[in-house]
Amino acid sequence: MASVVQICNSALNQLGAASITALTDNSKNARLCNERYAVVRDAVFRSHPWNSLIKRQQLAQTTNTPAYGFSYEFALPSDCLRVLTIDAYNSDYKVEGRKILCNESTIKITYVAQETDPNEMDVLLRETIAAGLAADIAYAITANLQVAKLMNEKYQYKVSEAKHTDASEGYNTDPDNGLTDQILTEDFLNSRY
Repeated sequence: MASVVQICNSALNQLGAASITALTDNSKNARLCNERYAVVRDAVFRSHPWNSLIKRQQLAQTTNTPAYGFSYEFALPSDCLRVLTIDAYNSDYKVEGRKILCNESTIKITYVAQETDPNEMDVLLRETIAAGLAADIAYAITANLQVAKLMNEKYQYKVSEAKHTDASEGYNTDPDNGLTDQILTEDFLNSRY
């Protein structure tokens, strides 16, 4: 079972720092992890539409009407970190604060959710968060710019690897030839007309 403390310890171990037993430990390492973990996690979540974080939901219309430009206002779910799509494909919409403005009277969205349980995250996503946290707290822990730079490079590698793996999941394959779904040339050309 994965935990926030394990992710934090992974980050600390990459820095050669002492592990913690809880985020509430009375140590510099625990205080830094406690302060920075959620911020780094959410930044990593927003950076890519991670498959393990995607949710779908029909939104509730608020009682407010936008002053101009749109007819309806909808409240975003409390765990929404990034709106990916709305089901009203041809409708314009705008995300403003924690609301979506739209001319449709009902909408459904697909979004990146703020998941707090590490067990619901892909293992590469957890590793990416640990690398991001290590990069974020590297200078505060080591007071060494070279280590901080190295951790940032490691984070960039981890996030690239995780994004690539995540993006390649979820496609149907043709059982006859093992190829993934493809956009046929004539479909592309016809779509231009």
